Amino acid sequence: MSERRRRVDEAIRQVLSDAIPTLKDPRIGFVTVTGAKATKDFATATVYVSVLGSEQEREKTLEGLTAARGVLQAQVARELGLRRTPVLTFEYDPAVERGVRLGQLIDELAPPEPAEEQRDEDE
Repeated sequence: MSERRRRVDEAIRQVLSDAIPTLKDPRIGFVTVTGAKATKDFATATVYVSVLGSEQEREKTLEGLTAARGVLQAQVARELGLRRTPVLTFEYDPAVERGVRLGQLIDELAPPEPAEEQRDEDE
């Protein structure tokens, strides 16, 4: 990936991270923009989001973001000043959810720590 495309991807992610909380659509819940990936010609960009809540809330949020695509693209165009503004598509990023689940599994498999009283007796 070229350095320019990496910078544009990060700039898109930042602009959308700031713009999404200002949207008034009640379908849009708590969203974190985890990344963006533009095509080589900047015609399209896939925006990866993590949504806090159930699968139903996730679907509603993705519908709301898709409905607000024009507003968000206009914001990206204004702030980045690219010759060609990419058409945005939104996809759920399960990485955060997977990370939380892995943390839970590690906690379950880790041996229990000795109680505070036992450590004091040993010293």
